[in-house]
Amino acid sequence: MDGVLVRSEPVTTKAAIAVLKTYGVEAKREDFAPFVGTGEARFIGGVAEAYGLTYEPIMKEKLYENYLKFVKTDLEPYAGGRETLAALKARGEKIALSSSADMIKIQANMEVAGIPLSWFDVMTCGEDAERKKPFPDIFLATAEKLGAQPKDCLVIEDALSGIQAAKAAGMHCVAITSYFSREQLMAEQPDGVIDELTEILQFTL
Repeated sequence: MDGVLVRSEPVTTKAAIAVLKTYGVEAKREDFAPFVGTGEARFIGGVAEAYGLTYEPIMKEKLYENYLKFVKTDLEPYAGGRETLAALKARGEKIALSSSADMIKIQANMEVAGIPLSWFDVMTCGEDAERKKPFPDIFLATAEKLGAQPKDCLVIEDALSGIQAAKAAGMHCVAITSYFSREQLMAEQPDGVIDELTEILQFTL
């Protein structure tokens, strides 16, 4: 979802920076790069720890409070997202939304993007996997919900940790250049790299 269907990283970062500022930390956007795709607890917690703070669950709660304030004005849906999902549904593909974020963020993002949750055959979120990416747990949980074998699944990922998780799950993975560069993504050896989501319609397993 994040970095694939919606450009949410700037919104999440803005929300996290605001929270950390209340702890006396002046975090910078680049501080969050190592934690993209790992879920909000690690996203803000990793940066907090880098500045000498101990992560507390209230930090994530405050992050989501801020996020919900910013999302309606700051979130940018990626072009072609709705069209790609509609095309996949039209040709009978099973579609899953699998995110390290919590359901509260999924609902807010998809509402702004104008994508009905009913379009997805299954959804998995941060609450469904104790271990977050780069561990494969969330993708394996998704495959189980779909009734699919991992080898028959194709993951679309924008994050390095997500590519690692997909490969660890034994799934195919195509990376999209929404946050990391093509060179950074290729270093993780995905099955392919695309610049726009509509390109996935040409990809075959």
